Amino acid sequence: MTSFGFGQELVDHAEGAVITTRDGRRILDFTGGVGVLNHGHNHPRIIAARERFARQGRMEVHKTYFSPYVGALGHNLAAVLPGDLNMSFLPNSGAEAVEGAVKLAYKYHGGKRNTILRADISFHGKLLGSGSLTGSSQNHFAFPGIPGVVVFPYGDLEAVRQLIAEHRRDDGSSDVYALFIEPFSASTMRHCSEEFLRGLRELCTAEDIVLVFDEIYTGWGKTGTMFYFMRYPGLIPDVVTTSKSFGGGKSSISAYVAREPIFRKAYDSMKDALLQSTSTTYYGFGEECATAIEAINVAVEEDFPARARAIERILGPGLARIAKEHEDEVVEVRGAGALWGVFLRPNKVLDLIGKLAPGGIARDPQFGTKLVTCAVIDDLYRRHDIYAYYTLNGKNPLVVGPPLVTDPADVERFLDALDATLAVGLPRLVTRFVREKVSSLW
Repeated sequence: MTSFGFGQELVDHAEGAVITTRDGRRILDFTGGVGVLNHGHNHPRIIAARERFARQGRMEVHKTYFSPYVGALGHNLAAVLPGDLNMSFLPNSGAEAVEGAVKLAYKYHGGKRNTILRADISFHGKLLGSGSLTGSSQNHFAFPGIPGVVVFPYGDLEAVRQLIAEHRRDDGSSDVYALFIEPFSASTMRHCSEEFLRGLRELCTAEDIVLVFDEIYTGWGKTGTMFYFMRYPGLIPDVVTTSKSFGGGKSSISAYVAREPIFRKAYDSMKDALLQSTSTTYYGFGEECATAIEAINVAVEEDFPARARAIERILGPGLARIAKEHEDEVVEVRGAGALWGVFLRPNKVLDLIGKLAPGGIARDPQFGTKLVTCAVIDDLYRRHDIYAYYTLNGKNPLVVGPPLVTDPADVERFLDALDATLAVGLPRLVTRFVREKVSSLW
């Protein structure tokens, strides 16, 4: 997208759902910071918390002093999450949270189990470990990774059951130590059914497998509940990972939150306590924790799940209407809360462009979809001052993921702009886009 023209302008300032560039353009940001900006840009309460921390000269790093910020943040996470999900660990990024959860699960079983299950469409990060748990098409190079990773079709409970049956040790006990799943896959806009998630919980309980829900993108109200899995009462994983908007748009912080029995069996000894992956220099960094505390406060007190549901009441019917009126351009729309995908339809013009494109671009089976989606994004940006993006995973939908502080009138504005853009027609949009943006790259 940078090659297609983005990233060449400088931003002067940003507030809420609006970016203002150096030349005075006011851009409506419907990317939601790719999951980071539930609070919008520069939420005043988040800014105030960070300024207060700095003004008071609080201490950041030294691990031999107790941090009230780590204590308060862990307490508040336990208060928000259900059941005995009350042991929190605070690395810097979502991928680190995932790797911490892997280590926890492996250590929980004393290193005696060797198999870990993940979905075919999963996205859990790009580090060596988390990358091996990611099913994205971006993983076209074989870096070393976690051994024993086995893949199941997303949402297919019978396939999971079969894989668990196939991976047993000589004594008949399970060889699977963890199962990772995104209850709502933000990179493909697919979600697990309640039956599937409860079925996973039942299987994992029966086989003593650590069940990990990855809610790094979808946490803190984005899809209409505080975390997606919390729409199903009584459903409790063994570990939840979170990041992105957890830091209020300002703090680089993540967490994996474990059920207390899982943690205590794995790490509750002087010998093993420092084996967990979060005993790093920046673990529990004071200002980051103070920011996350206020981010949770805002999400709870401003009722972010309700805000997402209010956005859904506009976006859901609006996108459905657009899909119906532009059925030649739109294959389908799907999503929840303030996170939706618009799946656009490549056509014969794009097939021709794909044949003309050089090298690796032409071999990309999703090239046509990516190109047509970028053409729509480009028109929204240039003619309507609206910033959107598309996912690099799955079928590359145009993502509609506004911050949860977005005004309802701006949601309507986005729908009107998307309607007007699609009315131009995809062949015309693509032809103009290729001529003005892409041809110089070939």
